[in-house]
Amino acid sequence: MGKDVLNRLAVIIRQRRTAPPAESHTRRLLDDAPVKPAKKLGEEAVEVAIAALVQDDKALVGEVADLLYHLLVVLESRDIDLDDVFDELEQRMSATALKQEARKAAAR
Repeated sequence: MGKDVLNRLAVIIRQRRTAPPAESHTRRLLDDAPVKPAKKLGEEAVEVAIAALVQDDKALVGEVADLLYHLLVVLESRDIDLDDVFDELEQRMSATALKQEARKAAAR
């Protein structure tokens, strides 16, 4: 799998909006939005925290994958594009880089 896996998964989740509810867990989550996707995201976040503390690396990776999936479902339930999140991260990274440069310049 490539690093674009989140984008590909987001597309699949969007496509599942129209899948038959009996055949798609994602569709059922989206049908009960925003409550059910948000609850599942919270449950998965707790499971990641627990795995980070007391489980092995493989279990942690699996829980993080579950968390990312449910995060994408929450975004889809609110019609928020994953690229908007990536843009926000880029802006934050740029701001951090600028702050670090300013600190270095001030220290000189």
